[in-house]
Amino acid sequence: MFRKSKPVQLTDINQQEISTIIGEGFVINGELTGSSVVRIDGKVIGNVRTDGGVILGEKGTVIGDLETTYAIIYGVINGKVKANQLQIKRTGKVDGDIKTETLEIESGAQYNGKLEMKQMIKQPQIQIEELSSAEL
Repeated sequence: MFRKSKPVQLTDINQQEISTIIGEGFVINGELTGSSVVRIDGKVIGNVRTDGGVILGEKGTVIGDLETTYAIIYGVINGKVKANQLQIKRTGKVDGDIKTETLEIESGAQYNGKLEMKQMIKQPQIQIEELSSAEL
């Protein structure tokens, strides 16, 4: 009846259906928002926010902040990037601060800015002195 959907992995974003494509030669002035995967091969002048994911093609440019769940960057971003999972490919360039949980940067990619990575959930640590001799 109802299935619990598993979270999308960054490696699966290329296999998801892309609901929106901004083609090469197109320019969007203003904020771009949505809830599914968008591929940008043109230019967006404004902030981009989507829950689905973003694929920024080699000729794609975003001049503004990018906020999404998953992002693969082949093009150029001039602005802050906030994503749970982020890949910057060898042709990618990010000029701005990044906030992410996981980050993969290929050799040849360019990144200028501050990086903030969320800390994973810490496992409770047991101090040796807290254990009684019976527990040892």
